[in-house]
Amino acid sequence: MEKFAPLNLTPEELTEYTPEWTGERFADGRPKVPDAIIERMKNVTITQAWGVVRGGGYEHQYEGGWQCTHPGGTLCGRALTAMYMPRRPVMRRIMEEKGERTGQVGDQISWPIDALVQGDVYVADVYGKIEQGPVIGDNLAAAIYANSGNGVVHDAAVRDLEGIEELEDFTSFVRGWHPSFASPTIMLSGMNCPVRIGAATCLPGDVVLGKREGVIFIPPHLAEKVVTTAEVINLRDIFGKERLSTGTYTPGQIDTRWIDEIEADFSRWLEDHIDELPVPKEAINDMLKERTW
Repeated sequence: MEKFAPLNLTPEELTEYTPEWTGERFADGRPKVPDAIIERMKNVTITQAWGVVRGGGYEHQYEGGWQCTHPGGTLCGRALTAMYMPRRPVMRRIMEEKGERTGQVGDQISWPIDALVQGDVYVADVYGKIEQGPVIGDNLAAAIYANSGNGVVHDAAVRDLEGIEELEDFTSFVRGWHPSFASPTIMLSGMNCPVRIGAATCLPGDVVLGKREGVIFIPPHLAEKVVTTAEVINLRDIFGKERLSTGTYTPGQIDTRWIDEIEADFSRWLEDHIDELPVPKEAINDMLKERTW
C-alpha cells in the first residue's frame, strides 16, 4: 500500500502497536471504543481518569496549559491524529503527488478532516506554532464538526475565533489565536500515526477527554476501567454525603475504609435508587453483581 506521507500507519501496523485492544476496529486500524463508553466518559473527571491511566503504567498521557474555545465545555471522543512539520518544498510536492494517486482531495490540511467520522476528535501536532500556526479557521472548524460532531485538540493557534465560538458544541483545546494562516509554512508529515502533544503521547483511537484542567489521552483498553472506576467513586461520594447529612454515620466512618455494615448499606442503597442515580442502570447492575455485600 502506497503511503501519501512518511509517517502514515497501515491498519496492520496500527494493530501491531495497540495489541492490548482486543475489540472492534475501524477499517483504518484504529481501536473503536464503544459509543456507550464514550458517552459515560463525559462524566469522568481528569483526575479520576489520570489515576487509572497512570496506575496502568501510562505516565505520559496528560497535557495542560491550553486555551479552550468554549470554556466549561467537555470534549470527548476517539482520536484521529495528524502530524505537521515545517515545510520542505520538494518533500511536500512529492507527498501531494502521492496524495493525488491515493485519492486525497484538495490541500493537505483537508486530508485528515476528510477522514473524520462521527465520534472522532481531530488531534493535530503542529509543534505549538502560534504565528502562521493556524491550520484551522471557522470554515474548517465547521467541516470538522460536520464530520465528527466534536471539536479538536490543536497543538497550535487557531484563527477566526469569533466564527469558531459560534459553533455551539465545538469545544476545542488550542494554544492560542492568531489571524495568520499556516498552510504556506507547514506540511502534513503523517496521519493516523503516534503524535506528541506537549508532554503526552497520543495514538490513533485513544479516547480523548478534555475539560477545564486539560486533556488526557486514554489508551483504549483502559477506557472501560476508567469509566467504571469513576462511576463507583461518584456513587460512593453521593451515598456518603447523603448518610452524613442524615447523621447515619460520622465523618470518621465515611472518610476511611468502610466496614462491612456500611458496604452492605451501600449495596442496598444502590438497589433502592437505581432509577435515579447519574449512572446507567445496566452499569449499576453489573456493579451489584460483583459486590459481596
